[in-house]
Amino acid sequence: MTAAPTRITAVRASVYTVPTDGPEADGTYSWDSTTMVLVEAHGGGKTGLGWTYAPGATAALVEDLLARAVQDLDVLDVPAAAAAMARAVRNPGRTGLASYAVSAVDCALWDLKARLLELPLHKLLGAVRDKVAVYGSGGFTTYTEDQMRGQLQGWAQEQHIPRVKIKIGQDNGTNVPRDLDRIRQARAAIGPGTELFVDANGGYTAKQAIRVMRDAESEHVTWFEEPVSSDDLPGLRSVRTAVDADVAAGEYGTGLTYFQRMCAADAVDCLQADVSRCGGITEWLRISAVAAAHGLEMSGHCAPHLSAAVAAATPNFRHLEWFHDHVRIEDLFFDGTLDPHGGWIRPSEAPGNGLAFRTADAAPYRVH
Repeated sequence: MTAAPTRITAVRASVYTVPTDGPEADGTYSWDSTTMVLVEAHGGGKTGLGWTYAPGATAALVEDLLARAVQDLDVLDVPAAAAAMARAVRNPGRTGLASYAVSAVDCALWDLKARLLELPLHKLLGAVRDKVAVYGSGGFTTYTEDQMRGQLQGWAQEQHIPRVKIKIGQDNGTNVPRDLDRIRQARAAIGPGTELFVDANGGYTAKQAIRVMRDAESEHVTWFEEPVSSDDLPGLRSVRTAVDADVAAGEYGTGLTYFQRMCAADAVDCLQADVSRCGGITEWLRISAVAAAHGLEMSGHCAPHLSAAVAAATPNFRHLEWFHDHVRIEDLFFDGTLDPHGGWIRPSEAPGNGLAFRTADAAPYRVH
């Protein structure tokens, strides 16, 4: 006799805003806090966790549209829930905050399924590796030289992470001399044995970006993220053709066709995706297949503890961003967070994503 399916009984969202530990900015934006929208999916006496870093309004999309869409579906049929959510956000629009909301729910449902089956999430997805490479990410344009040196050396020399990233593109690309100084300072801080990545957050024009890499050639930058806007596919392609560093983009993508266009345009050397934005684990797996079909690897943008399991299950995966802000919040809010020592994290062997939400510790930051 076939057992009765276990149903999704509830999906709830809560919002937490955590101040930064100092002023932060990149080439095109500044901020003083980070907001997490946490989703808890319930079924079979278990609770799955997912989240996204997005405005608090995302929670209303979860509770008003998506919770109803997945209510009473079989916990095991996460792709069916993903399809139901896609239908639910058709009229509001699949992209933008709707995709962030879908991502958080989708990740929570995969976690719920793994916990119900008493499997680690990366094993449920089908692991291809037992550890995931990470790179330290921060180096904000607001940092002094001493602040940046301390952060980079903490990763490179104390935690032995062999790749680190800083922000450039100061003031929308209008202060290139400072960008070049900071690249030199970063290389001096980490020495020759650590890879140096830079991220302009779309602050440059294409020719400007090419000149920056030419002038920084002696610092051996190996990763150039968003030299121009991710929407400027011809610009990305022209930079990619002209520089030695690998060009990467895609962190704002919110659906399969966005990434397909980026791949087809030969715009990047490595495709970035954010599991908390792109549509969750369900969509990530489809995106990684498109990337593989174009001979590209995947890199995970931010939300490292949400990304670890699916990164371990992605054959064409390169590395995951160990982002300063998100690591702070995830360490504060969850038991079971991971250790990046040596430049790797190992997904938890506990059921699901292996995390337990610390409600009391998060409570002071709750805004909804």
